[in-house]
Amino acid sequence: MKRLLCTALTALVLVGAVSASAAQQPSSGLTLTPGVLSIGMEIGYPPFEYLDVDGKTPIGFDVEMAKALAAKLNLTPNFIDTAWDGIFAGVETGRYDCIISAVTVTEERLRIHNFTKPYIGNAQVMVLLKGSTITARTPQETSGLGVSYQAETTSDIFMADLAAQGVNFTPYEYDKVMNCFDELRLGRVDVIVCDSLVAFDYTKTEDSPFEIVWEGEADETFGICLKKSNAALTAALDKALDELFADGTMQKISTDVFGRDMVSNVRN
Repeated sequence: MKRLLCTALTALVLVGAVSASAAQQPSSGLTLTPGVLSIGMEIGYPPFEYLDVDGKTPIGFDVEMAKALAAKLNLTPNFIDTAWDGIFAGVETGRYDCIISAVTVTEERLRIHNFTKPYIGNAQVMVLLKGSTITARTPQETSGLGVSYQAETTSDIFMADLAAQGVNFTPYEYDKVMNCFDELRLGRVDVIVCDSLVAFDYTKTEDSPFEIVWEGEADETFGICLKKSNAALTAALDKALDELFADGTMQKISTDVFGRDMVSNVRN
């Protein structure tokens, strides 16, 4: 999902950054600041992390999960809004303790960073306006259409692969996934390809102008990303996640946000 393409560049940056950041790591305790869990997050990806109507307060699935995790660890959560293209370097250089921001777990990222156990699964979907005259019902049928997706994400890679296979669509890349839905609503694009978890939120009400017309296989999971050497906090967050699944907190957060349990399948 969110944001895979900048990983290789991030890896090069981190080679020089890790040694310089050693002095910023905590000498004792779990976190950089005693009593605080500092969380890197790109706050612009509903329903996972976005701002409430006041324009200041972070809300969403990841926000509520982070608060519950911090409570399990007797820590105060501190959300640090971070641009996606620098978010991985930030955790390695000690700007924050972890990244909780709908981060897909990949083999490449596992070589560079620590990850907790996965907490939710995800697939790619195609979204149209209800009542659209567009007849395409799969991404493979989007030749001649304007397809919107968030740049530097799994959706971007997915559509780039289709383009390489000869699907001749017009790409519309946006920094925020919410821009894709705004543009489709205004009729400036024909189709959205995005994460199922995002699309479910936009289509869950009867009065939604959007509908999901295709869903791929759930082939990726999200996890919490940490500095590669931070085994202690990784283990503590894993334990806290296990407890949140066991006591039903994760399922409740999912139901509150998505209207259904979207998390239990990653623990089966």
